[in-house]
Amino acid sequence: MKRVLYFLCFLVAVMVTNNASSQSLFKKLKDKVVNKAVDNAVDKKIGTSPAGESGNSNSGSNGKPSNKGGGGLSNTTPPDVKAQMAEAETAHAAKNYSDARYSLQQALMGVELQLGRQILKSLPASADALPVDTLQDVVMSTQWGWSNLSIHRVWKKADKQLTITIGNAGIYAGLAALYFTNAGMVEANGAKQNFKQVRVKGNKGIIQYENSTGYTLIVSLGQSSMIVWECINFANEQEVMSTANAFDIDGIKKMLGEQ
Repeated sequence: MKRVLYFLCFLVAVMVTNNASSQSLFKKLKDKVVNKAVDNAVDKKIGTSPAGESGNSNSGSNGKPSNKGGGGLSNTTPPDVKAQMAEAETAHAAKNYSDARYSLQQALMGVELQLGRQILKSLPASADALPVDTLQDVVMSTQWGWSNLSIHRVWKKADKQLTITIGNAGIYAGLAALYFTNAGMVEANGAKQNFKQVRVKGNKGIIQYENSTGYTLIVSLGQSSMIVWECINFANEQEVMSTANAFDIDGIKKMLGEQ
């Protein structure tokens, strides 16, 4: 049923924008929908699913049995920095440079995780009267060399929530660069602003508002690091800025090694 609705919605959009070619497209879509309905009816009659699956609910679309559990994976122990450094030295002495490089990468990843935990400890236990939810704490280092260190924490109460992300998250860096580049142009065009440039404790930043997601405040901590506040069901811009100003931004910058 959902597929039929998607086809019909797409059809209406096409008819509005290009009425001259819509009649031909309508016939193709109509034939496809009708053929699909016939196929579904036949499948139901012979006891198979619309996707060609067998009637056995324990099987997947390719005929293999569906997995019903397995315990998942255990948490990986963070790399032991000293042990990895020793292994790198041994491998280097043996001219096994590939293993030496790998051990150095593991050691640096271990340092990043230790730094992330240190930053988490420095964050406030409550923010804007919202208690912290430590079960959602995340420290992630997916690559070595400070290319993707990310620290994540959540404060929430009822339907109000604050999420903070600190580190070298490339997606936010690109987003901030885009906003800094285009903000002046949007203002010049007279369009309604849903973001603007701000400063938080002297640091350049951007605040954005969307009805579906609330406020997002992005502050640059240096050449490579960002801090992002995502604020759901906050009353206004002033409440977001006041909450952000309560964080020790200079302390975070110092721990990250940013100037």
